[in-house]
Amino acid sequence: MATSLEGFASASLQSGDDPNEDMDPSTDSEDESLSQPNTSEQIKALLADTERVKLTKKLSEANQQNRFLKRQLYIKEDALLKFKSELAVMELEIQALARLAEEIAKSGIPNGSRKINGKYIHTHLVARLKAVHEQLTEQIKDVDVAQSKEVSVFWAGMAESVQVMGSFDGWSQGEHLSPEYTGSYTRFSTTLMLRPGRYEVKFFVDGEWHLSPELPVTGEGLMKNNLLIVE
Repeated sequence: MATSLEGFASASLQSGDDPNEDMDPSTDSEDESLSQPNTSEQIKALLADTERVKLTKKLSEANQQNRFLKRQLYIKEDALLKFKSELAVMELEIQALARLAEEIAKSGIPNGSRKINGKYIHTHLVARLKAVHEQLTEQIKDVDVAQSKEVSVFWAGMAESVQVMGSFDGWSQGEHLSPEYTGSYTRFSTTLMLRPGRYEVKFFVDGEWHLSPELPVTGEGLMKNNLLIVE
């Protein structure tokens, strides 16, 4: 019995059977690749991906904040319009009262009428009403200044994508221009809601910065921008 076992073992060795032959060689290569340290290029790529994720998150947060501020601006614009309407009604009322006071003053001064600082009360009433009317007129002007206006912005030229960026929103998001095909060239346009003032803008056309020849230019070098003036 012992002789047969020895013969079986020697036969197995002679046939070249190796117990390690069934192991997958790819496993060794994977272990070796995992054990190798990352190269400098791989580290740079990982860092770039991390920074890209951070920037994308910050950009998303900035866009959300920008949309929130726009909604708040529209709400305030509606409130300004309502306030302006109320001021206009008050102005008409004051004008009517001032005319009545002038008629009373011209119709004659009754005996025993009271005086203030040497002037009859009718005269003081007319003066006060006129002063209130002037104040209302100035307030209406202030509302007009604070109220945003529709400003049309154009870009003429062949392009696939046009975006206007500028100080009107802190150079954060800008506005995309819609194409208007008019024959031999392409015209892009959009409408901005801006308050009176001076704004620097620049056009981002197919991934490159451009200045519009139709708008004045301010600044020098890389800081050169178009100037948009809202009266």
